[in-house]
Amino acid sequence: MGLFYWIVVGLIAGWLAGKVMRGGGYGVVIDIVLGILGGIVGGWVFGMLGIWPGGGILGSIIVAFVGAVILVWITRLVKKA
Repeated sequence: MGLFYWIVVGLIAGWLAGKVMRGGGYGVVIDIVLGILGGIVGGWVFGMLGIWPGGGILGSIIVAFVGAVILVWITRLVKKA
């Protein structure tokens, strides 16, 4: 269940990040990867700030979404250079 959970969270977070950040997404697979990696980045950022949005899937999606937005922003900066 753990892997499936992170794939679902990653898919939702990556898709949301692609929609919030202007422009099209990177495709389903890359959105999932960005969402899962975003969960790691978001967990680190939220941990450094000493906050956690709550438990369950919604809290995980929020954390992964914030991290995915950060990753999409960084990848777009690198792509422009």
